[in-house]
Amino acid sequence: MTIQHILVPIDFSDYADNALDDAIALATVLQARLTVLYVLHLSTLALGEAPTAVLDDTLEAIEANAQLRTQQALTRVQQSGLQGDSAIIEGIPFQMIIETAESREVDLIVMGTQGRTGLSHALMGSVAENVVGLAPCPVLVTRGTTDASDA
Repeated sequence: MTIQHILVPIDFSDYADNALDDAIALATVLQARLTVLYVLHLSTLALGEAPTAVLDDTLEAIEANAQLRTQQALTRVQQSGLQGDSAIIEGIPFQMIIETAESREVDLIVMGTQGRTGLSHALMGSVAENVVGLAPCPVLVTRGTTDASDA
């Protein structure tokens, strides 16, 4: 199997940042193209019963921040000498990652995980676990580290 196109879902966490570094390194060796994907999951926002104008302003700010941070990730890809693109879509993260992998015919998904266990995993589920189980291609899950001593 030749890997020509790698999908890197990001959520702006340190884990996703480490996964992007790993994907860039791998893509450099393979001369593969990278797609950076951010999934805007609006149902996780606890906006309550705020007035419509406040909701609109909040959503605009969230979308603007997502655009900026996704572009910064894509700039890292391009500064590494790689071809790449980015996408921001709305939906349930694991479903949108799988749909994007299918529609863009990616050969590999590289994503980070927090590696949660116990109660938080049982309550929240795992995006990475769902992607691994349902993806149309291989998935490389990285844990990385957020330990300051490893910096």
